[in-house]
Amino acid sequence: MDLSTPVKFIKRVGERVAAGLAERGISTVEDLLYHLPFRYEDRLHPKPLSEYQVGDMASLIGEVRGTVLLRTRAGPIFEMTIGVTPPTPDSDEAMQGLLRAPYPVLETVKCMWFHGTYLKDKFRPGQRLALYGKLEGSRSGSLLNAGPGSSRFKMIQPTFEILPDATATGEDAEFTMLEMGRIVPVYESLGGKTPWGAKLTSRWMRRVMWTVFRELAEADTSANETLPKTLRDRLALPTRMDALQALHFPPAGTSMTELISARTPAHRRLIFEEFFYLELGLELKRRRLRERHGTAFLTNDAVRDALKQVLPFKPTAAQKRVLGEIVADMRHTQPMRRLLQGDVGSGKTIVAFQAALVAIENGYQVALMAPTEILATQHYLSARKILGDAISPHTGKPYRITLLTGSLDDRTKREVRGRIFRGEIDLAIGTHALVEEKVDFANLGLVIVDEQHRFGVQQRFQLMRKPGASGVATEPDVLVMTATPIPRTLALTLYGDLEASVIDELPPGRTPIQTRRMTEERANEVWDFVRKQVAARRQAYIVYPLIEGPNDDQPELDFALEEEPTQPAAKGRKKPQRAKLRSATEMFDELRHGPLAGLRLGLLHGRMSADDKEVTMARFKRGEIDVLVSTTVIEVGVDVPNATVMVIEHADRFGLAQLHQLRGRVGRGAAKSFCVLLTGATISPEAELRLDAMVRTQDGFALAEIDLQQRGPGEFFGTKQAGLPEFRVANLARDRDLLELAKVEAARFVHAPDPTMPRAEIDAVWSRLKQQWQRRYGLVEA
Repeated sequence: MDLSTPVKFIKRVGERVAAGLAERGISTVEDLLYHLPFRYEDRLHPKPLSEYQVGDMASLIGEVRGTVLLRTRAGPIFEMTIGVTPPTPDSDEAMQGLLRAPYPVLETVKCMWFHGTYLKDKFRPGQRLALYGKLEGSRSGSLLNAGPGSSRFKMIQPTFEILPDATATGEDAEFTMLEMGRIVPVYESLGGKTPWGAKLTSRWMRRVMWTVFRELAEADTSANETLPKTLRDRLALPTRMDALQALHFPPAGTSMTELISARTPAHRRLIFEEFFYLELGLELKRRRLRERHGTAFLTNDAVRDALKQVLPFKPTAAQKRVLGEIVADMRHTQPMRRLLQGDVGSGKTIVAFQAALVAIENGYQVALMAPTEILATQHYLSARKILGDAISPHTGKPYRITLLTGSLDDRTKREVRGRIFRGEIDLAIGTHALVEEKVDFANLGLVIVDEQHRFGVQQRFQLMRKPGASGVATEPDVLVMTATPIPRTLALTLYGDLEASVIDELPPGRTPIQTRRMTEERANEVWDFVRKQVAARRQAYIVYPLIEGPNDDQPELDFALEEEPTQPAAKGRKKPQRAKLRSATEMFDELRHGPLAGLRLGLLHGRMSADDKEVTMARFKRGEIDVLVSTTVIEVGVDVPNATVMVIEHADRFGLAQLHQLRGRVGRGAAKSFCVLLTGATISPEAELRLDAMVRTQDGFALAEIDLQQRGPGEFFGTKQAGLPEFRVANLARDRDLLELAKVEAARFVHAPDPTMPRAEIDAVWSRLKQQWQRRYGLVEA
């Protein structure tokens, strides 16, 4: 057996189970070994009950004392009493000072399973069980003068495993040492909902894994090593096979704290390896990019004159610095690959238009791609406003700007595509319609991608590879913009091939936004406040998560409407009722005939036509609408300086990044601005964290870090990011120190490898990168 052996040849697997495992991405022995335990139980030194508190998640070992099937109105409840024997006074725990006299006595735990009829013949008195679940207070144990041994705790629906006893024979006897007297791994089931899936328990997994490691031990596993020995020795990392075995079967003395937090030497080794190959691939892409030839743009007097025309205000120092970094890149023959980050309202768009002018004044075309039609339209209107009266020093004519979106009629699309191909357009702004095969550019010099995380990464590549008039793919400069602050850990992976520029300064005159949380019971106070602001000649937004009703499938609602419990509700227990969500359309009617009667209200949502959206936004900008009732289509790109109030209804149902973006729609002028987060009376603990963070800070990067910690990298952007790698062990939110280390080591390996490292090991690393890691983590096409 070796790591490439198909799983069907492993004992206890076979053809049928192997076919099911393949559907879950497990085809080889190596794939199976990376199905790591999701938690561990200390069955070597289990904690006595006296060490636990109500609300703790507990791992207990006990003995069945009695069972009963109770018939209730809500359905049958299977109840079992477990006796948990505490360590003796001469045990290791006592000797180590973990127990103190008076020593704990035997205690019992009541375990209950709703609709548990299927369990009534499964247990017998005297059986030993391993239990895992949440400890809840028991009424009998809280009674006054409750004696020793009373059930102080109960467990609802705990997971359990029946432990082998001394009379076990055959395989049960052989594998007893996997179940008891050690730190025991617990696995997520690989069976799914298949008829045979129930057999793929943690006990089954442990036996399969033990068999695999035993057979691998008889083979030469040195070829399975993936990191050079010199590197491993310098960083004090174990071998790959030693690390995998230590995670499946932790040796005695392994710290439970380190296991739970994924900080054991074995964890660190496997996490570092994943990051190292990822960063190695990105480092190689950067090196190859430096070898490519693009356009060296000139920045002569004509370019400088063009830039002066579009600066009606004094730029901030941060804008000047960032523009300088971009222009320096554009002057080089190597194609620019730069990420422009800036918090909401920091002035990224004007910098992007300045970069566009550099390319246009050199005789090249520019493409600006936005994720939604409303944002593309906003950019188009901004470009016309900023460049509308400007004359190109290069041509002596006005700049030619066009908009290309999917909602345009076919005739207009054909006309726009033709003008782009003939070179009659300087700046083409649009949605993903720009990357369609039918769209070709005459001389594309710069690609600007806004809110990149909302595109599949391949869409960015398609635009970068557009053929010119000669039919040969061009090598344009690329500027990626985002108003979503990205934690460094994500930027190092998602945009690892890009140099980063950050606008970390707001334009002068901006005032901090006061953010308040309020419950819906106080909604009338909020509407009174909106009226006062309108009376002071200000404007307001009111945002709802839905367009029409709770059953609508709407792309604007990119965060889960409800944080579902991690475990499905047990049979017989009522599932929490989903609160009815108010929608934009119904509240538009209710508000204009009720609390906000007499004010001029407008409605904006994603199902309106592009023309209707544009008309509504134009009226709001001109001050013809006092209050704009909207969905999250106004999340990015909308700029109305006179709007000073943002009311977000059902704020607990939005993601943190989305809340921050919505809040950024106000505070864009000199007037004092406010954001009100309206919620129900009770919200989830996760929502509490988000809302408290919103009230506490306006720092987008601080909020992004909190969001990454809370939701994890896969959901950081609200929808799964097409270019984010699927790590098997590493976690971007947790393992940032190892990511930074891997980046340093990868750069060293590429540019200055250790002279004592054997050539064969260096070649093996490059071979592995090419064969496997590039296929899995080919995030970016430099």
